[in-house]
Amino acid sequence: MPVKIENDRQLREALNDLPRESQRHLGARFVDSVSHLCSKPIIAQGITVAINSEHTADDLDYAYRNAKKLAIERYTSCGQDADWAIQAEHFVAAALAACLLPEEQFSSKDNPAWKAAMQARMARNCEMIINDSGEVDGESNRQYAIAEAYLA
Repeated sequence: MPVKIENDRQLREALNDLPRESQRHLGARFVDSVSHLCSKPIIAQGITVAINSEHTADDLDYAYRNAKKLAIERYTSCGQDADWAIQAEHFVAAALAACLLPEEQFSSKDNPAWKAAMQARMARNCEMIINDSGEVDGESNRQYAIAEAYLA
């Protein structure tokens, strides 16, 4: 029976029930939903690594370090004239870093897909500000659909 996700509580419960690798895969799909907000090749490469179950530990570490570095670089630029595009890039990179987090850095409370989802929503909020649009809850609904499709 397909899982129906209609709110964040249901999404988080569904994500918590997934093994770490599946959390990583689904988190990458959430990042992919907002990847157009950051044209850096690091993002596309990182999504590929996160989705690929055949990645090596070195692949994962390299992609994680690159995503984390980009997130930090963009974070330090965020205060400059409230550049919402730079802030969006920061959140996209932070979402990617969340789902690439190396296994040895996980705590028992970490859920890469949930963290990626929240960062992706922040990126989408920046896009809404840039475009002066009012697409409230658009990304969360997209994430519910992405999760339902993944779990089906």
